[in-house]
Amino acid sequence: MKTRTYQIALGVALVACIAMAVALVYVLLQRNPVKSAGQDQGSEDPVIASGPPATGQATRAAGASVAAPEPSLATVPMSAQRMQEIGVTTAVAEMKSVSNDLSVPGNVDVDEQKLAYVQTRFPGWIQSVFANATYQYVRKGQPLFTVYSPDVASSEQEYLLARKSQAAFSQPMEGHQMQGTATQESGWLLRAAQQRLEQFGVAPEEIAKLEKSGKVEKNLTMYSPVSGYITERNALPNSYVQPEMKLYTIADLSTVWVYANVYQDDVGRLRPGDRAKVTLDAYPGRIFSGRVDQILPQVDQATRTVKVRVVMANPGLALKPGMYVNVNIAASLGRQLVVPATAVLHSGERAIAFVDGGQGSLEPRVITTGPQMDGFVVVLSGLKAGDRVVSSANFLVDSEAQLQAVMQSFAPPAQQAASAGTPQAAQVQIEFSTQPSPPRKGDNIVRVKLAGGDGKPASGAQVGVTFFMPAMPAMGMSAEHASAAPADKGNGLYEGPVQLTTGGTWQVTVTVRRDGQVVGTKQFSVEVAGGM
Repeated sequence: MKTRTYQIALGVALVACIAMAVALVYVLLQRNPVKSAGQDQGSEDPVIASGPPATGQATRAAGASVAAPEPSLATVPMSAQRMQEIGVTTAVAEMKSVSNDLSVPGNVDVDEQKLAYVQTRFPGWIQSVFANATYQYVRKGQPLFTVYSPDVASSEQEYLLARKSQAAFSQPMEGHQMQGTATQESGWLLRAAQQRLEQFGVAPEEIAKLEKSGKVEKNLTMYSPVSGYITERNALPNSYVQPEMKLYTIADLSTVWVYANVYQDDVGRLRPGDRAKVTLDAYPGRIFSGRVDQILPQVDQATRTVKVRVVMANPGLALKPGMYVNVNIAASLGRQLVVPATAVLHSGERAIAFVDGGQGSLEPRVITTGPQMDGFVVVLSGLKAGDRVVSSANFLVDSEAQLQAVMQSFAPPAQQAASAGTPQAAQVQIEFSTQPSPPRKGDNIVRVKLAGGDGKPASGAQVGVTFFMPAMPAMGMSAEHASAAPADKGNGLYEGPVQLTTGGTWQVTVTVRRDGQVVGTKQFSVEVAGGM
């Protein structure tokens, strides 16, 4: 008896397969009619894909691999109760002022605007050196070294002589007119000698000391012009110096420059004045704030990065030149159209959002997305402000959309009209159940009960049941199909076996035909137990 049952099931399955094959051949013949007998059969026409080619797609040579096409989607009719059952929520696309954080590596460098050089304006010999170590901190006005210069000593002597002459001519003497002229000329000489000393860089303290002592100071003391750290030192005792020699480089490190290495593709998002934050492993949890000062006009050929200069305050001299740091720049994008990141479904090479058109209609739209930040995604095209989009359960809605597209593409015109709610669809009432209930992975029995418009059982119809589970690329699963052809058991009851290959949510379509015409369809989803 058991063997007989298996034979019957096998026969039914073979008949269903043959029927499906015949239907497929019929569809292909309708789409590609056979050439007429009078048409030239001597040459073969090249196979041309129907529909316009994709924009920018290059012509492929024969035998070249072709990427799998993206699955088609159709508008999903879904009631509010169904949306609540599968956890569908919506959100509104809106305009917001957004900024995109850019995290890049960087390096600390000296603020070049706070560098100072120490040089002499005369040749001479260094005598004593007080600032004698690199990275020694010096204050403004602090003595650095002493130097002997014959040129300065000669100018000091002239200055002292001019002062003595002015003092002598200031005493009363005969010939007041001549005395006034001599006093005026001695004043000119004194001012000229003082100006020469100032041009040599002699500090006012040294000139005052010269006036007080009345003696030439052979060793002239040079002082630091700024406060900071000595980053370079060439002043050595007993060395001969020239005006062009750089003896000290002093850097004020109260502010520093941080050069962020930004990839060239991201430079267009940055503007001078953008806020920046710097962190480094040496000070966990500490954040240094600054702003973008300049985007340097050169690309590193090796790394394809552009240096972006950030000016940072440096309290406590925590940031030291040469340090490696992490730079986070908040690049302002202005007002942009944004949706929650969960509202965007990435399917292959395209991004899709489902727009709630009202009255239970969810329309799939291909959109172009921009950067993502703080749980939102910038939408460049495909949506407008105010559109309400699905923000959760997108995979389930996508499965429904794929099922709708598949059924619409393979169903005959009569079936499409019936599914669309034409009077044909109301010719028969359909009830569906399974044994076991709910169905499980493996063998199941499907039961379809039909009733006419008058409520009486409908016999003598041809019933087909198809199960479809859309592909889930993110989980590495391909599309699954199963079908059943329930037999007429009398009194409007139809039964038949079906084998389901996996558990999960399956989309079910029941199609009822009479005399080759579709008189009713019903679509719904069922949960199949048993796991993947």
